[in-house]
Amino acid sequence: MSDNTNSFPPTSVRRPRYGVDAPTVPALLGTAGTACLLAAARRRPGRGPVAGAGALLLAHAGIYLHTTLRGKLRIWERELEQAGLRGDEKLLDMGCGRGAVLIEAARRLPKGRAVGVDLWSGEDQSDNRPEATLANAAAAGVADRVEVRTADMTELPFPDNSFDVVTSALALHNIPSFEGQYRAVDEALRVLRPGGRLLLADFWFAVRKYATHLGHGTHRGLGPGYWYGNPLLGIALLHTVKPDPAGGAAPRP
Repeated sequence: MSDNTNSFPPTSVRRPRYGVDAPTVPALLGTAGTACLLAAARRRPGRGPVAGAGALLLAHAGIYLHTTLRGKLRIWERELEQAGLRGDEKLLDMGCGRGAVLIEAARRLPKGRAVGVDLWSGEDQSDNRPEATLANAAAAGVADRVEVRTADMTELPFPDNSFDVVTSALALHNIPSFEGQYRAVDEALRVLRPGGRLLLADFWFAVRKYATHLGHGTHRGLGPGYWYGNPLLGIALLHTVKPDPAGGAAPRP
């Protein structure tokens, strides 16, 4: 079940603003780190370990904020550039949020279409709502080629073989069950045309599970620019091509 939310009027912004991923996380890290440093300043015994913990927490928060505000944007610019899009593809972004990947892809689709789906959870991203996504698309000058819908990734409201490319950035791990995550991966393949490409970024341990479930494709880490505080929370990219039962790429309508 889905609702087309393109009727929401975009608000006026000067440039796209993509918010902060899981904003309570860096807030808690920063608060805890500051509290540790203040505690260390008031005590002598054990000052070093407490101060070290505070510095570590603040560093974690800083790396996290760099990733969510700048690092992930630069990495997706690179990945989409390397994808070599022709410019006329139809692309689906699963869990699009405020449109960071959706809009970067739309910039490369002057004759194509970029469709985003989300359930608009405010806990996963600050100010996550369709109006914000459409406002960002307007600010980027790509509103004419962007569409957003309210839809569940485990039950996409599109026919089989609808898209040339499917992307997703740090969304599938939010589905509470492994079964649901695998169903979302299967849905991504279902709506891809034979020969179409899936580019799925998530925590490295989740991406390994998705790759094992699919049984094909490659995955690789995306580097420090996509660490949510430390390498244990680093992001990897799964890239796979939907097999064509007939052999070769399917003709595009």
